[in-house]
Amino acid sequence: MNTEVLILYTRQGCCLCQTLEKKLSNICLENLTPPIELSIVDIDSKKVSLDIHIKYTNDVPVIVLNSTQLFKKVELPRVPPRLNEEMLLSWIQKNLNMLYKTA
Repeated sequence: MNTEVLILYTRQGCCLCQTLEKKLSNICLENLTPPIELSIVDIDSKKVSLDIHIKYTNDVPVIVLNSTQLFKKVELPRVPPRLNEEMLLSWIQKNLNMLYKTA
């Protein structure tokens, strides 16, 4: 089975990005349904396409689900910055439930 990937587009020096990255790194995304793998991508990296850079440069941090099950990438809503790690895990699961129910 292919792994679903949660992409966090971030940027050096962005305090919201750093906080969300730390929270996401500390939670067990593998326990979600479906299990998720985290990928952290610097929006200013040369590896990022120009289209993605233009789309998200003013909006980081941005979370995108790269889903092999849904055969598409889906941008998740902006994460409320005051969520603790437990609440963040629940928030992600709630969003996953909505996405996979409509599939």
